[in-house]
Amino acid sequence: MKALRVYEFGTPDLAVLEDVAIGDPGARQVAVRVEAAGVNPLDLKILAGSMQPVFPVSMPYTLGTDIAGVVEAVGPEVDRFKPGDRVVGRLDPTAGGGFAEYAVIAAQSLCPIPEDMSQEQAAALPTGAGTAWLALFGVGQVRAGQRVLIHAAAGGVGSFAVQFAKQAGAHVIATASSKNHPLVRELGADEVLDYRHEDFAKRLQDLDMVLDTVGGETLERSWQVVRPGGTLVSTVDPGVQARGDIQARFVFFKHDAVLLNTILQVFQARQLQVVLDTVHPLDDARAALEQVASGHARGKVIIRASR
Repeated sequence: MKALRVYEFGTPDLAVLEDVAIGDPGARQVAVRVEAAGVNPLDLKILAGSMQPVFPVSMPYTLGTDIAGVVEAVGPEVDRFKPGDRVVGRLDPTAGGGFAEYAVIAAQSLCPIPEDMSQEQAAALPTGAGTAWLALFGVGQVRAGQRVLIHAAAGGVGSFAVQFAKQAGAHVIATASSKNHPLVRELGADEVLDYRHEDFAKRLQDLDMVLDTVGGETLERSWQVVRPGGTLVSTVDPGVQARGDIQARFVFFKHDAVLLNTILQVFQARQLQVVLDTVHPLDDARAALEQVASGHARGKVIIRASR
């Protein structure tokens, strides 16, 4: 099978597409024919070597964690799935293996894909939607009536966060480039600011929560708009800490198949829009990584396995 692998840490240009053996599933594992794989900033961080203290990987390493596809074979102790089932899940980042034609994954990490969901839509969910949900509800404890600011609201995490926060009854304020304002409003934002021309720190105050997916100066200025007792959540800066009466947490998503199934149910109820930017063939997977690295993707970037 074809797989996108790296032999040293660095940038996307180091990734090479090559032939590797297809692994057999263990007793509680499933072999999946990968149809689509979601690209995440985590993939770039692993590639750069910055995640070694958290997710140590060995070389050569096959990139990718979020996959959707069709079950090819199951281990002897697996009874939830059978060959031909459409499934979605997240591989352990220390193992990787998503940017390939086939992957072996723990059965407990998989969920069935709804009939009305495409493989590309499914592959967009595990990390992006899971991170948004955890940030808002697991950490931020967002409730109806609260005022929430979501940075990069048209991005892979932000586009899900806007919808989840709105569904929870929050007043959603978003930052996005002007070209993405119509999309972000369609997703449910009550107010949208153009981060290129408007200073949110001068426009806003006393917010209950800020979700930072950008870091740097954006994170630093976000402190100014959170009320005492409010919460600042970052998906970028692991060193973020509370300041005075403002709570602060770094969110790093660990896969939860139960949560993924909940999010799939939200989609089935037609209450979740999955925003897809570009679908790249596996042969052009490096371009997908570079697109995510640019920081300007609209929704999720997907790799489609080619055969």
